[in-house]
Amino acid sequence: MITVHMTPVPDSKVVAYRDDGPLSRGMGLLVAGQLPPLPPVIAGTFVTGVLLLLGVAGSDGIAFFAPLVTLLLAGPGSSHPHDGRFDWLVPPILRMIEYSFIAACGFAHDVHPALIFLLLGALAFHHYDLVYRLRQHVYPPPWLSTAALGWDGRMLVISLTAVVGFMTGGFVLLAVYLWALFGWESLTCWLAAPRSRVEATPPVAPD
Repeated sequence: MITVHMTPVPDSKVVAYRDDGPLSRGMGLLVAGQLPPLPPVIAGTFVTGVLLLLGVAGSDGIAFFAPLVTLLLAGPGSSHPHDGRFDWLVPPILRMIEYSFIAACGFAHDVHPALIFLLLGALAFHHYDLVYRLRQHVYPPPWLSTAALGWDGRMLVISLTAVVGFMTGGFVLLAVYLWALFGWESLTCWLAAPRSRVEATPPVAPD
């Protein structure tokens, strides 16, 4: 029998939606939550977009700079409580950066579209599951974001596969790993999650 210990929902759900990896969280500890998260993420989006437009996705060496730039800009904001009026925009912007970078690298290196869809599907499943869990007050275990590498780690892995010339194999391995991880963890978590039931009161027969 598998026992799953539920973790309470954090004070800021927006931080949980970020899906930061160990590298991003480590950079956040350096600034102790003093850096507002939105402006650096917007800057990272602009720089990454420019790099992708310049064709870095198809360059084995230069492609490595896009996730590094995004990490250096967006990572330090991970420890901020994200309580600003527009800080809720940070997670969807990070999703856009990650998905766009993965798709651009895949198409630029002639990865089969089915493999690109398979990898992006694993990420979409995880992020949808994360949103639904927080709505149900069921927060995933802290180790999950570390095991899943976070948005920062996954972008770096894709970049490394481009550098070593193993892009198609990297897509396959990463997609299989993430589907297995997210599928197993989500299934065991939801099976162990307590269900709130309202006991029906039988009607009282009139005298």
